[in-house]
Amino acid sequence: MLYHLLYPLSEYFIVFNLFRYITFRAIGAAVTAFLIGLVIGPWLINVLKRKTIAEIIREDVPERHREKAGTPTMGGLLILAATLIPTLLWADLTNEYVLIVAGVTLALGLMGFWDDYLKVVKKKELGLLARYKFIGQFALAFAIGALVYFFPLENGMTPVVAFPFFKELAVNIGVFYIPFVMVVIVGSTNAINLTDGLDGLAAGATAFAALAFAVMTYVVGHVNFSEYLQLMFVSRAGELTVYCLAVIGATLGFLWYNSYPAQIFMGDTGSLALGGGIGTVAVMIKQELLLVIVGGVFVIESLSVIIQVLYFKATGGKRVFRMAPIHHHYELAGMREPKIVVRFWIVAAIFALLGLSTLKIR
Repeated sequence: MLYHLLYPLSEYFIVFNLFRYITFRAIGAAVTAFLIGLVIGPWLINVLKRKTIAEIIREDVPERHREKAGTPTMGGLLILAATLIPTLLWADLTNEYVLIVAGVTLALGLMGFWDDYLKVVKKKELGLLARYKFIGQFALAFAIGALVYFFPLENGMTPVVAFPFFKELAVNIGVFYIPFVMVVIVGSTNAINLTDGLDGLAAGATAFAALAFAVMTYVVGHVNFSEYLQLMFVSRAGELTVYCLAVIGATLGFLWYNSYPAQIFMGDTGSLALGGGIGTVAVMIKQELLLVIVGGVFVIESLSVIIQVLYFKATGGKRVFRMAPIHHHYELAGMREPKIVVRFWIVAAIFALLGLSTLKIR
């Protein structure tokens, strides 16, 4: 919005020429998002407390989590506002990539909100049944995959899957690209949801992933940089840098109140929105497999659950981990929650750097 209102004024006031630069607007989005989180956070926490919209602690979590009962949840509303408002303020709203990613973020945020609402307001223990959540997620992901396949937005939007670390290894998988996109987006959506189990863990790890993708979106959308680094150029995708920086600002603003001991939890409202948004960005810039590296913490968390379930069934009740996702394993091993979270952040930062290294290691 600001881009459309103020950039035309650069003809009369040179200072407004700054709005032509994605980097300037992306930083503006990050700062705006952080301030929204910082300012609105206390108000939202008080509202949720007054309405007794509080976290319900499950039986199958470490005992020390009992003390978190009563902490306001549905804080993902803060993340949604702090992500989407700055994106709409600072991005070029004629850019289809921005509109698609923002739309997916909102849609999954609303799905998560409905799930949280059923659990904490309507007191339905399971919330929105898993099968309905998956149906909704797969339907939305199918729409994105079909759009990319049948109605490519740009010349870069092809059913080609590029492999990190390899210069020329890219495979055209044709119509199978649609189910591939579905797996990427749904997998990313639920991976962050599984990671959201300790104070600040999901928010901090997401900030690192968003930072890596902010660099990637800028590079992929820049013809000279993408050509030099031998990446698939996707015209106009650079505008997604604004969205990625907004996510960083939003997660940091939320982390201000979500760090240990948390004053608010994001709930499915936040985790589904963040996961779906990051996954869709990866699809839009043709770096779907890079998501496995950049989101390494989320992959590890998800794999720990899959391994635990499969091994439990195969052995008739034995476990690989003391509890899954794996962050609970470390809790039961005696490690304090803040130390687990910080160490997972460090691992998330390493994965983000490893993902960025693929720009040159090719």
